Amino acid sequence: MKKLIVLGVLLWVSQFSFGQGVKTTIEDLEKKRFAAQVAKDGEYLNKILADDLIYVHSSGKTDNKESYVASVLNGSSVYSKVDIEAMLVRTYNKEKTAVVNGTVMITQPPVDGKPVLLHLRYLAVYTKDSKKGWQFNSWQSSKLPN
Repeated sequence: MKKLIVLGVLLWVSQFSFGQGVKTTIEDLEKKRFAAQVAKDGEYLNKILADDLIYVHSSGKTDNKESYVASVLNGSSVYSKVDIEAMLVRTYNKEKTAVVNGTVMITQPPVDGKPVLLHLRYLAVYTKDSKKGWQFNSWQSSKLPN
Protein backbone atom coordinates (compact mmCIF):
# COMPACT_ATOMS: atom_id res chain seq x y z
CA MET A 1 0.00 0.00 0.00
CA LYS A 2 2.82 2.40 0.90
CA LYS A 3 4.45 1.70 -2.47
CA LEU A 4 1.23 2.62 -4.28
CA ILE A 5 0.93 5.87 -2.34
CA VAL A 6 4.58 6.77 -3.04
CA LEU A 7 4.13 5.87 -6.73
CA GLY A 8 0.96 7.99 -6.90
CA VAL A 9 2.71 10.96 -5.31
CA LEU A 10 5.68 10.61 -7.68
CA LEU A 11 3.39 10.48 -10.72
CA TRP A 12 1.51 13.55 -9.52
CA VAL A 13 4.74 15.47 -8.85
CA SER A 14 6.20 14.49 -12.23
CA GLN A 15 3.10 15.81 -14.01
CA PHE A 16 3.36 19.10 -12.13
CA SER A 17 7.08 19.36 -12.86
CA PHE A 18 6.52 18.65 -16.54
CA GLY A 19 3.95 21.44 -16.73
CA GLN A 20 6.37 23.82 -15.06
CA GLY A 21 8.97 22.83 -17.67
CA VAL A 22 6.62 23.77 -20.51
CA LYS A 23 5.78 27.06 -18.80
CA THR A 24 9.47 27.87 -18.37
CA THR A 25 10.09 26.96 -22.03
CA ILE A 26 7.34 29.33 -23.18
CA GLU A 27 8.62 32.13 -20.92
CA ASP A 28 12.08 31.66 -22.47
CA LEU A 29 10.60 31.67 -25.99
CA GLU A 30 8.77 34.92 -25.23
CA LYS A 31 12.00 36.53 -24.02
CA LYS A 32 13.86 35.31 -27.13
CA ARG A 33 11.07 36.52 -29.42
CA PHE A 34 11.09 39.99 -27.88
CA ALA A 35 14.90 40.06 -28.18
CA ALA A 36 14.63 39.03 -31.85
CA GLN A 37 12.17 41.87 -32.49
CA VAL A 38 14.62 44.37 -30.97
CA ALA A 39 17.58 42.88 -32.86
CA LYS A 40 15.63 42.60 -36.14
CA ASP A 41 16.54 38.91 -36.23
CA GLY A 42 14.51 37.75 -39.22
CA GLU A 43 16.00 34.26 -39.14
CA TYR A 44 14.76 33.60 -35.60
CA LEU A 45 11.38 35.25 -36.23
CA ASN A 46 10.83 33.11 -39.34
CA LYS A 47 11.67 30.03 -37.27
CA ILE A 48 9.43 30.74 -34.25
CA LEU A 49 6.45 32.40 -35.98
CA ALA A 50 3.82 29.97 -37.24
CA ASP A 51 2.98 30.04 -40.94
CA ASP A 52 -0.63 30.95 -40.03
CA LEU A 53 0.37 33.76 -37.62
CA ILE A 54 -2.22 36.45 -36.86
CA TYR A 55 -0.53 39.45 -35.21
CA VAL A 56 -2.91 42.19 -34.08
CA HIS A 57 -1.07 45.36 -33.03
CA SER A 58 -2.41 47.65 -30.27
CA SER A 59 -3.45 50.02 -33.07
CA GLY A 60 -5.72 47.34 -34.54
CA LYS A 61 -3.48 46.77 -37.58
CA THR A 62 -3.22 43.07 -38.43
CA ASP A 63 -0.24 41.25 -39.93
CA ASN A 64 0.41 37.73 -41.11
CA LYS A 65 3.83 36.08 -40.78
CA GLU A 66 5.26 37.51 -43.99
CA SER A 67 4.05 41.07 -43.43
CA TYR A 68 5.04 41.09 -39.74
CA VAL A 69 8.61 39.88 -40.35
CA ALA A 70 8.92 42.39 -43.20
CA SER A 71 7.70 45.21 -40.90
CA VAL A 72 10.33 44.36 -38.29
CA LEU A 73 13.11 44.12 -40.88
CA ASN A 74 12.16 47.27 -42.83
CA GLY A 75 11.60 49.39 -39.72
CA SER A 76 7.83 49.92 -39.86
CA SER A 77 7.60 48.02 -36.55
CA VAL A 78 10.43 49.33 -34.40
CA TYR A 79 11.37 48.01 -30.99
CA SER A 80 14.31 49.66 -29.22
CA LYS A 81 13.67 47.80 -25.97
CA VAL A 82 11.03 45.49 -24.50
CA ASP A 83 10.65 45.27 -20.73
CA ILE A 84 8.50 42.39 -19.56
CA GLU A 85 6.49 43.46 -16.52
CA ALA A 86 4.32 40.38 -16.08
CA MET A 87 3.82 37.04 -17.79
CA LEU A 88 1.38 34.25 -16.97
CA VAL A 89 1.60 31.04 -19.01
CA ARG A 90 -1.24 28.52 -19.03
CA THR A 91 -1.09 25.22 -20.91
CA TYR A 92 -3.86 23.24 -22.62
CA ASN A 93 -4.36 20.32 -25.00
CA LYS A 94 -2.00 17.96 -23.13
CA GLU A 95 0.57 20.78 -22.97
CA LYS A 96 0.68 21.25 -26.74
CA THR A 97 -0.95 24.68 -26.53
CA ALA A 98 0.20 27.59 -24.37
CA VAL A 99 -1.64 30.85 -23.77
CA VAL A 100 0.36 33.79 -22.43
CA ASN A 101 -1.14 36.85 -20.75
CA GLY A 102 1.31 39.60 -20.01
CA THR A 103 2.21 43.24 -19.80
CA VAL A 104 5.21 44.88 -21.43
CA MET A 105 6.68 48.34 -21.81
CA ILE A 106 8.02 48.80 -25.33
CA THR A 107 10.46 51.62 -25.97
CA GLN A 108 10.58 52.94 -29.52
CA PRO A 109 13.02 55.48 -30.98
CA PRO A 110 12.57 59.06 -29.74
CA VAL A 111 10.36 61.54 -31.56
CA ASP A 112 11.33 65.19 -31.12
CA GLY A 113 13.84 64.10 -28.50
CA LYS A 114 11.23 62.33 -26.36
CA PRO A 115 11.15 58.54 -25.96
CA VAL A 116 8.08 56.78 -27.29
CA LEU A 117 6.71 54.28 -24.78
CA LEU A 118 4.00 51.71 -25.46
CA HIS A 119 2.59 50.13 -22.32
CA LEU A 120 0.74 47.02 -23.48
CA ARG A 121 -1.34 44.19 -22.09
CA TYR A 122 -1.16 41.22 -24.42
CA LEU A 123 -2.38 37.75 -25.21
CA ALA A 124 -0.12 35.35 -27.11
CA VAL A 125 -0.71 31.76 -28.22
CA TYR A 126 1.87 29.05 -28.91
CA THR A 127 1.26 25.54 -30.24
CA LYS A 128 3.69 22.64 -30.37
CA ASP A 129 4.17 21.33 -33.90
CA SER A 130 5.47 17.76 -34.16
CA LYS A 131 8.11 18.80 -36.73
CA LYS A 132 8.88 22.46 -35.97
CA GLY A 133 8.52 22.48 -32.18
CA TRP A 134 6.89 25.45 -30.45
CA GLN A 135 5.35 27.95 -32.86
CA PHE A 136 4.04 31.44 -32.08
CA ASN A 137 0.53 31.54 -33.56
CA SER A 138 -1.15 34.69 -32.36
CA TRP A 139 -0.64 38.06 -30.65
CA GLN A 140 -3.18 40.65 -29.64
CA SER A 141 -2.40 43.69 -27.53
CA SER A 142 -4.14 46.68 -25.99
CA LYS A 143 -2.61 49.96 -24.87
CA LEU A 144 -2.44 50.73 -21.18
CA PRO A 145 -1.77 54.13 -19.62
CA ASN A 146 1.99 54.84 -19.33
